Amino acid sequence: MSRNRYYLSIADLAHAHGDDPRFAYAGAGPNDFAAALQAALRSADLFERWRVAQPDPDAVDVALGAIDPGAEVSAQVADLRTDVELVTRLPMSVVRHRLYLLIGAGWQLRDMRSA
Repeated sequence: MSRNRYYLSIADLAHAHGDDPRFAYAGAGPNDFAAALQAALRSADLFERWRVAQPDPDAVDVALGAIDPGAEVSAQVADLRTDVELVTRLPMSVVRHRLYLLIGAGWQLRDMRSA
């Protein structure tokens, strides 16, 4: 699978949290968020904690648990938003799921290119 570069923006990182506090991002800034997202993509820990919390963990699509040990994430403040650059082999469906767990719907995909 080829690597993709995703460009995301978060309008208000300070208030961007997933719906369930057990999985939500609770950091203090762009570097903390980049580290949290990178860990969530490189390891199945966040996915597994979420999966076992589901009413029927065995019914969860295991494809959502894919990881990319080489995923790279950076984030920085730009204007009044946080810009995130992510390079990974993971499909957008997996990236989207991890982002929703961490920060809910408070993000926007701005662009995607082959890395």
